Amino acid sequence: MSKTNTTIYKITFLQNDNVLEMYAKNVAESDMFGFIVVENLVFGETTSLVVDPAEERLKEQFKGIKRTYIPMHTVLRIDEVEKAASGKIIARSQPGSKVSALSSNIYFDPNQEKK
Repeated sequence: MSKTNTTIYKITFLQNDNVLEMYAKNVAESDMFGFIVVENLVFGETTSLVVDPAEERLKEQFKGIKRTYIPMHTVLRIDEVEKAASGKIIARSQPGSKVSALSSNIYFDPNQEKK
């Protein structure tokens, strides 16, 4: 089965108090334990007259970055999509947000006593 288009992935993950949605051409397990590697970031069309401030903030944050490593425990979802849309930065405390905070501590010491 051959694909005529390049595969695009939508990665949704937590960073600080925000949920980020970004698009990339390559996503893989990293050689560093507990991380995924995201390469070849894809942003929306720059020729559009309408500027999306959320995507502009995302572009500025990842400006000049060829490859980024994201901790696995912050990844909410990775989807293979037909084409890239505008990336987003969503505040988790934003009214009407349907994203719930998950426990960020997935690595624990089983010998540690519970308090």
